[in-house]
Amino acid sequence: MEHEGSGGSGGSAGLLQQILSLKLVPRVGNGTLCPNVSSLCTFPEMWYGVFLWALVSSLFFHVPAGLLALFTLRHHKYGRFMSVSILLMGIVGPITAGILTSAAIAGVYRAAGKDMIPFEALTLGTGQTFCVVVVSFLRILATL
Repeated sequence: MEHEGSGGSGGSAGLLQQILSLKLVPRVGNGTLCPNVSSLCTFPEMWYGVFLWALVSSLFFHVPAGLLALFTLRHHKYGRFMSVSILLMGIVGPITAGILTSAAIAGVYRAAGKDMIPFEALTLGTGQTFCVVVVSFLRILATL
C-alpha cells in the first residue's frame, strides 16, 4: 500500500519537472510515434506547447499593466474599469486568437513532417505575444 502512495506523488513531481524543463505535454503510452523523446511530434503536443507559452507570456505583460492601471486610475469615475478591460484582453485574446494561430503553426509543422523542440514552442508562443504588444504600442491599427 505504501508503494502505491509514493508512486502517485512521484508522478505529480515528474509532471512538474517535465513542465518546468520545457517538456510541456506529458507523453501517454509508450511514445513509439516520436523517435526523439525531447521533441514534440504530434499536432496536439505542438499546439498545446505554443498555445501555453502564448497564454503565459500574454499574462506576463497584461497582469502588471492591469495592476498599474488599477493603481493609477483608482479614483477616476470610469477609468478604473480600464484595468478590467486590460486584464480581459490579456486572457481572452490569447484564448481566442492564440488557439487559432497556435493551431496554424502546429498544422504547418505537422504538414511539413517536422518535429518541434520545446524551445521552438517557447519562441513561437512568446513571439505571438511580442507581435501583439508591438502592434498595441505602435498603434498600427489606428492608421488603417
